Amino acid sequence: MAEEKQLGIGIDFGTTNLLVYVQGHGIIFNEPSVVAFDIETGEIIAGGKDAFSMIGKTHSKIKVSKPLREGVISDMDAAKALLKFVFQRVQTLKSLKNSLCLICCPSEVTQIEREALKDLALQMGITDAFIEEEIKSGAIGSGIDIYSPEAAMVIDLGGGSTDVGVLSLGDVVLSKSIRIAGNYIDQEIIKFVHKQHNLVIGPITAEQIKISVATLIPNDKERKIEISGRDLVTGLPSAVTISSKEIFELLLPIYGEITNVVYTVLEQTPPELASDIVKKGIIIEGGGALIPGVKEYFEKALNLKVRIAPEPLRVVVEGTKVLLKNRGSYLVNPQD
Repeated sequence: MAEEKQLGIGIDFGTTNLLVYVQGHGIIFNEPSVVAFDIETGEIIAGGKDAFSMIGKTHSKIKVSKPLREGVISDMDAAKALLKFVFQRVQTLKSLKNSLCLICCPSEVTQIEREALKDLALQMGITDAFIEEEIKSGAIGSGIDIYSPEAAMVIDLGGGSTDVGVLSLGDVVLSKSIRIAGNYIDQEIIKFVHKQHNLVIGPITAEQIKISVATLIPNDKERKIEISGRDLVTGLPSAVTISSKEIFELLLPIYGEITNVVYTVLEQTPPELASDIVKKGIIIEGGGALIPGVKEYFEKALNLKVRIAPEPLRVVVEGTKVLLKNRGSYLVNPQD
C-alpha cells in the first residue's frame, strides 16, 4: 500500500487577521484574529469575523478577546482557543493524521509562547509542527528568493507591529520591530476624533476611517467620510465628517517613527548586504502597504527603490507553501 502523502497546513497568526492554507484546498480561512467565549462555561461561541462583529456590543456573559496585541500574545488562552477553532475547521476537510503544520508569528512573540502554540498543534493531532517568523514567510510570498546570497529587505506593516528585516541565504540576518502599526493608527484616530470633534468612537469605526480616507500623498484629492459615535458634550449619538487631509497630518509623524526604525536596520546592515539592497530595493507588505502613497513616501524618505508586494495581506500565508516543502530549512530552496 502506498504511503499516505503528508498534509501541509500553513498558518499566518497575525495580530489583526488569521489565515490558514491547507495543501490541496488553498486558503480555507481568512478572518480577524478574534474569539468570543461564554464567560460562565468557557465555551467558544464564535471565532473570526463572527466574533469580530461582537466587539463593543457584548453583554456581561460574553467575552470577546484578541489573542495578540502589538505583535505579542496578550491572552494565551484565547490564542489556543482560536487555533483550536481553526484546526476544527481543517478537520472537516481532512484528517490531521500525518500532517505538518507551520505557524507564522510576529517576531516579538517569545520562544516560550511559540513552544506553547506548537504544543497545542500537536495536542490537536498534528503529527509535526514548527514555527517561523512572519517576515521570512512574507518575503517568500512576495516573490523574493531569500535562499540566494543576495540580500533582500522587507518592511512588514502589520496590525500589531511593524517588522523590518534583512534576509539572505534562507533566513533573517537582522531585524527590528516597533509596536507602531495598523492598530496603533486606529488608536491615534480614536484620540484625534475625541480631541478635535468631541466624539467617542470605537476601533471598528476608526478602522473604517483608515480604510476610507487614509493617505500619505501630499495634496491628495480630498476625500471625506461621515462617522457616528457618542457626543462628549450631550452624551447622545452624533455624526461628524472626517477628511483625508486630517488623517494625512495624523499619519506623517507615525510613519516618521517607522522610517527611523528602517534607518536603524540599514545602519546595522553589513556593507555587502547593503550593496544588494541598493540594487534590489525594499519590498513592503502587510495591511499598511495598502495606504495610498506608501511607496512614494518611503522612496523619498530612504532614497531607495521600493515596491509593494502583489497581495500585501496574503504574502505570509503564501510563503508557507514554500516553507512547508522542506520544513523551513534554509539550506535548500524548495522551488528549485
